Amino acid sequence: MELEARIATVRMAETFVISRGAADEAEVVVVEIRHDGVSGFGEAAPIERYEESASSAHAFAQDAAELLGDDPFAFEEIESRLRERPGEHAAKAAIDGALHDLCGKLVGLPVWRLLGLRREGPPTSWTIWLGDPDDMAQRAEKVRGRFKRLKLKLGAGDGRDVERVRAVRSVSDVPLQVDVNEAWSLDEALEALPQLAELGVQYCEQPLPAGDPGGPELKGRSPLPIYVDEDCHTLEDVPACAERAHGVNVKLAKSGGIREAVRMTHAARALGLDLMLGCMNESGLAVAAGAQIASLFDHVDLDGNLLLVEDPWPGVEFVDGVQLPSNDPGLGVREAVPDPR
Repeated sequence: MELEARIATVRMAETFVISRGAADEAEVVVVEIRHDGVSGFGEAAPIERYEESASSAHAFAQDAAELLGDDPFAFEEIESRLRERPGEHAAKAAIDGALHDLCGKLVGLPVWRLLGLRREGPPTSWTIWLGDPDDMAQRAEKVRGRFKRLKLKLGAGDGRDVERVRAVRSVSDVPLQVDVNEAWSLDEALEALPQLAELGVQYCEQPLPAGDPGGPELKGRSPLPIYVDEDCHTLEDVPACAERAHGVNVKLAKSGGIREAVRMTHAARALGLDLMLGCMNESGLAVAAGAQIASLFDHVDLDGNLLLVEDPWPGVEFVDGVQLPSNDPGLGVREAVPDPR
């Protein structure tokens, strides 16, 4: 097999703001793996929070070409060789996605069918990024009727997070979830969560910094389910998450791809944890990989491609609030031809 990787830029339709900062665009790495005249594609969406960058992911993917071998279906052997090189989970996810895309094309089946899964998962949430309460409410109003649930980014550090949720709730009756991105202390969480429960918020994602010693106490005292994201990367993290959360947010870019994500779902279920499937700021190529396994999850947050000015990898179908993987072979997406104008 042959591998090529390149860095690409995806541009947000509006500035995306969370507690850690703001972004108008993101650099991703597109991986192509060729075998017998057929190409499979995958995407890496590395972020600085995990000490990964487009440059480091690109370098890892290029160096990994020698580890692939000649059999695209030898997932276990390829994965074991990649695992010997630590870190760079986003790059590993891109390679994993490209291999699944390639194998699906070689046998003429979409990946979700290769895995024996249902096509349709839960409806995706739509992210209302961090802003003033009135601004967040206005953005929620703009998508009224289009999305069946909303995810509100909190953690501005100004004491107005509950006000933000109250403002959105005043204009929307869909289920709400909140994502604090590690920005609260234990005391702040214990003060805010009862108020959020009264506003009908379904669960809170990563209220405390990853590894915060107050995690187990918060799980025991919170009136809302606590999900962890930054605390949970790969399979080996799942047992510890059961001590501090009611659910985990699995992202392919953190786990290293579809196969590891599926292993995480089985471990989480065995430990009584609920499951959420998330994404980064990424194109339809990466979202398509996640959509293949969305039916394994209780909640889905796969709006990355919908937040872009234009999706360079169309093919995922947004139907009645659900991000449906294509019925076409592999991941079912194709790179859009640039407009020559």
